[in-house]
Amino acid sequence: MRATLAATEQNLVDIFANNQYVFEIPLYQRPYAWTVEHIDELLDDLVDAMDRDYDAPYFLGSVVLIKSNDDPRSEVVDGQQRLTTLTMLLCVLRELSQGREIANQLDEFVREKGSQLKRTKDRLRLSLRELDREFFQRNVQNRGGLESFLNSDPASYSDSQKQIFKNVKYLNRKLKELDAERRDKLADFVSYNCYLVIVSASDTDSAYRIFSVMNDRGLDLSATDILKAQIISELPKGTQNNYADRWESLEEGLGRDDFRDLFAHIRMIYRKDKLRGTLQAEFREHVLEELGPVTAQRFLDEVLEPYAHCYEIVSRASYESTKDADKVNTLLQHLKRLDNFDWIPPAVAYFGREVQQDKLLKFTKYLDRLAYGLFIRRANLTQRVNRYADVLRAIERNDNLFDETSPLQLSQTEKSEILTRLDGDLYSLIRVRRPLLLRLDSLLTDPGVGHFLGHYQESIISIEHVLPQNPAEGSQWIEWFPNAEERAQWTHRLANLVLLSRRKNTRASNFDAIRSYGLDFQAMIGENRFIVGG
Repeated sequence: MRATLAATEQNLVDIFANNQYVFEIPLYQRPYAWTVEHIDELLDDLVDAMDRDYDAPYFLGSVVLIKSNDDPRSEVVDGQQRLTTLTMLLCVLRELSQGREIANQLDEFVREKGSQLKRTKDRLRLSLRELDREFFQRNVQNRGGLESFLNSDPASYSDSQKQIFKNVKYLNRKLKELDAERRDKLADFVSYNCYLVIVSASDTDSAYRIFSVMNDRGLDLSATDILKAQIISELPKGTQNNYADRWESLEEGLGRDDFRDLFAHIRMIYRKDKLRGTLQAEFREHVLEELGPVTAQRFLDEVLEPYAHCYEIVSRASYESTKDADKVNTLLQHLKRLDNFDWIPPAVAYFGREVQQDKLLKFTKYLDRLAYGLFIRRANLTQRVNRYADVLRAIERNDNLFDETSPLQLSQTEKSEILTRLDGDLYSLIRVRRPLLLRLDSLLTDPGVGHFLGHYQESIISIEHVLPQNPAEGSQWIEWFPNAEERAQWTHRLANLVLLSRRKNTRASNFDAIRSYGLDFQAMIGENRFIVGG
């Protein structure tokens, strides 16, 4: 039989409530791995979209299935994280709903009701991979199972089950912060206004070809290819080849991935908001249309080429000047260690406007402080984008960015929150701990040693506890810290963490840290000193 392929855009009512699909996660798929941060961003986006324009469609991404036309059974090739998370959201909304009718309707999104006359049994809309299937059904999908699940001890759960537990608990807490009416409104918005693109292939080979193409990083360049065709075609025939050559030279100079990212950053500079549609649509509306007459020529001359130059400086820390170039580039390198690049648009915008060397250094210092402040506070995507949008507006207005009221500056409340985070359990913040320790180490290192130019080989850096996480019985540490609670209080704190090469870390694990490092840790604890990579 000839292979078939279909792609349709459907809302969640069509996907979960019309008996078209019974999703099955095959055993070979990796475990569920979305974190609380993923959940926070999704929920924040959904509520924001609901409040912004309730009637506008909201795109949730795509799912690739192996499915025949006449059979609802659907093997999920790509999209299991998204489908599992949406099911969690629907289940928590169902359990929190104070109206029986809405709760019943949400339950139908989770479970297809059986029929005695049709001789069919109840059937779950989604079945996880076999190792987690019964766990997810009993604790999340089954009606009434959520309360005991949230009060359970996750110590015996597998890693994927612990992640499910954390995410369901977080969803439950955040949705409880909404009143009953807003929760029901969110349920309605998610059901009717949230869309997935369902790509169905009738055979395995076709499905995996689609999956490979959709995950090929080069595919994302289709947005810039479309824009290139549109922009170059608007130029007079006699200039098209010249501008096409300039365009391709910029793309080759930055590299395909960076060139794609440049367009996303330019969109942010003009739009000053999260991407809510396709890149090409928002680029046309908020960049090209804003440029006005002779759009194509102005875009290439006034936007693409100068911003490409600034983006290369910022992203590669390659600023050159007769004064303070090393300081600026060191700060840019610190920024590149963060787990996001939302700071790049304001950096590109400012470097494109400001030529005074003193101001560039001062701006980069404050941007570094703001970005690390947001990073330490674990600000989500919406919070970061909104803050940097304010900075972009201030740059555009030519405001004094160094005034204490500027959005580039940290407020007293933010400073207090940062200090509180620094005084807590840092080691458990996996994304934060390494960049932060390297950043703090750079502040404590003598600038004359050329720290950033080779003091550390970052690829072999690891983080070691001075007071071990599990000190051996009879060790010096047990003598110094006989109280288990006191040991636990200090184990993951900043004062107990050092940067080491992995080679030394491995060697140190065989000895008491006091002998490995020669540190009088007991005295340091008494003085409450920070030990950071010295």
